[in-house]
Amino acid sequence: LSTLVDRGYLDRARRQYRLGPAVAQLHRAGAEPTLVERVTPIVRAITRELNETCGFFVRHGFEVEAVAREIGLQALRYTIEVGQRAPLHAFAAGKAILATLPEDQLRLYFRTVARRVFTPQTIHEEEALRAAIAQIRRTGVARTFEEHTPGITGMARAVVIDGETVGAFSIAMPLARCDADKEHQAQRLLDRAVGLMQGADVNVWPPAPATAEARR
Repeated sequence: LSTLVDRGYLDRARRQYRLGPAVAQLHRAGAEPTLVERVTPIVRAITRELNETCGFFVRHGFEVEAVAREIGLQALRYTIEVGQRAPLHAFAAGKAILATLPEDQLRLYFRTVARRVFTPQTIHEEEALRAAIAQIRRTGVARTFEEHTPGITGMARAVVIDGETVGAFSIAMPLARCDADKEHQAQRLLDRAVGLMQGADVNVWPPAPATAEARR
């Protein structure tokens, strides 16, 4: 059972078990690839390029759940588990998804969800969160700075296909390694990941390094 949990075929909650997201990979030959199958190689490629933890999260009500993840090999690293759930307001992936919600869903969210304060940096009040949502909608990138875990920053982009938000790619890393170059590389990888999922003409991985002109 522990092995099945580790490989994502089961999720464990105390002494109870349920089917995990990896079960979706056991589809019949010739079937269309599942969402997990589509995102898993992209998540692995991001981690291989950046050597930081990457995950893909989907929405469950007003939470997000990791359905794919790859952990960086650095001694100091952030760890997430497949099946792990987290609140929308404190995870970069959650914020990215929150920014795609229509206004009626946002009003319901702010009216009904108790937004836990995890650290002194957690943004939880409606006015501040709405300002963050507006910024995400302008830039396409969601950010967190020690809002869930001290010392950890996150970046995420939502994937929207045919008008439906299917999830979000997220990168988490220690603030100590998050300099301008690392941020630029992470955003470039997130852009490429979203493009691959949304069918853009981006068939080469890894992406070519940015030129000095592009950086300006």
